[in-house]
Amino acid sequence: MKRLVMSAIFAAAVSVVPAANAAPVKKAAPAKRAPARPDWVRTVVRTPEGGLRMGNPAAKVKLIEYGARTCPTCAAFAVNGAPLLTKSYVATGQVSFEFRDYPIHGAIDLAPILLGHCVPDRAFFPLLEAMMANQRALIGRDAEIPKVKQDELQKLAPNAVAAYLGKFYGYTDFVVKAGLPVARATACLADRKALDAIVAHTAAANKTYTIPGTPTFIVNGTVADKVSDWAGLEPVLRAAGAK
Repeated sequence: MKRLVMSAIFAAAVSVVPAANAAPVKKAAPAKRAPARPDWVRTVVRTPEGGLRMGNPAAKVKLIEYGARTCPTCAAFAVNGAPLLTKSYVATGQVSFEFRDYPIHGAIDLAPILLGHCVPDRAFFPLLEAMMANQRALIGRDAEIPKVKQDELQKLAPNAVAAYLGKFYGYTDFVVKAGLPVARATACLADRKALDAIVAHTAAANKTYTIPGTPTFIVNGTVADKVSDWAGLEPVLRAAGAK
């Protein structure tokens, strides 16, 4: 009954208003949704310098780490510092983080580097994190390469050495268990162009920054002197403008 009464009142009001003066009925504008916040942690691209960068490409603070997958100090940062870096600074778009492999231990580093770059970009950082977290189990054991095999390795091509050491230290089995097909892992270890790129990028890093060891952190193009852990790195990031 109430609805009928209201309808009658509305009809009567309209009938006494000249058509020329009737105000058009406007439709309510649809509510605007706030733009989705970019997922900077999942925004990963390869760089010309051979690294992979996570985060906002326009971030005020650009962080580069030259690290080695066989370096204990790098592993400690990956386990204890990188999660804080990612959560507090990369995810908020303030800092971009690029990891560049640096073979500090020479031939031993080649297999984990080649295999670490053998996955899609989105899987690069998760695999890097897993390798670092399991570093002690992979290269911290007491097993030694037999002397006869060491002499044999001296005569092999670099890719063959990488393939042997990858198998010996367990990196090949590690990535296969993580989901990388065996054929793909084998092909990546045999990729001569990829190995040559490692050599070229290492030489370029030494020329540009004179890398003193691993990890070496570069903040907005400047080496963070004597910084090797999160406690030392965070103040440098904040001084550069991260909040």
